[in-house]
Amino acid sequence: MKEALLSLKDIRKTFDSRVILDDISFDVFENDCIVLAGANGAGKTVLMTILSGLETEFSGTVKKNADTKIGLVFQSADAQILGDTVFDDCAFGLLNCGFSKAQIKQMVEQTLQSVGLFEKKDLSARSLSGGEKRKLAVASILVLHCDLIIFDEPFANLDYKGVCQTVQLILQLKAEGKTLIIITHETEKILAAANRFLVLASGKIIFDDTPQNAFSKLDFEKAGLRNPLQGTPAFEDLLWK
Repeated sequence: MKEALLSLKDIRKTFDSRVILDDISFDVFENDCIVLAGANGAGKTVLMTILSGLETEFSGTVKKNADTKIGLVFQSADAQILGDTVFDDCAFGLLNCGFSKAQIKQMVEQTLQSVGLFEKKDLSARSLSGGEKRKLAVASILVLHCDLIIFDEPFANLDYKGVCQTVQLILQLKAEGKTLIIITHETEKILAAANRFLVLASGKIIFDDTPQNAFSKLDFEKAGLRNPLQGTPAFEDLLWK
């Protein structure tokens, strides 16, 4: 049996006596591409903070493989910009890791090349388009050799071109063997890329199966979600590109 990179068991989170998450248990395995969906208020954001290690006050257990490095791509790409230029922003996380300037330069340039931002390395990070800022956020994670990447609403506030750029980046990361968790309510844009589909409703995981099985086993309306196949001819088309 494969060892999980990340394992959640019996997670429960309350706030002012209100239950936010209740009895959340699932494993994340290497090379998983998981779409995690839920209506507003379902508990997605709180679960994201637990998955990424930002939230530590909850009951239950989170076990992480000792070798697993987790990176988080924020919903607001601007909130993740820490350097003035594209190069500086990508290099920020390496500054206190004991690397020489020459090593940092090589690592950053290779990473920016991999996400298609090398030619813009000297530009202001904040001058990039929304899709390019999302690429930069991913680059700042990849340069640290994170192997589990969590996307929080990656299509928020992006135009069509930005969404397509982000989808292509996710597909590239999947092809490179990265493990991905994509938290979104816009499932019609990415669901065909996933091997697992998790649905959160009222603080509980109500579905954990293949995306294809969702259309026969999941009541999307009760889950507060739009059926992504409405107006879409085939499952394979649930991928903007």
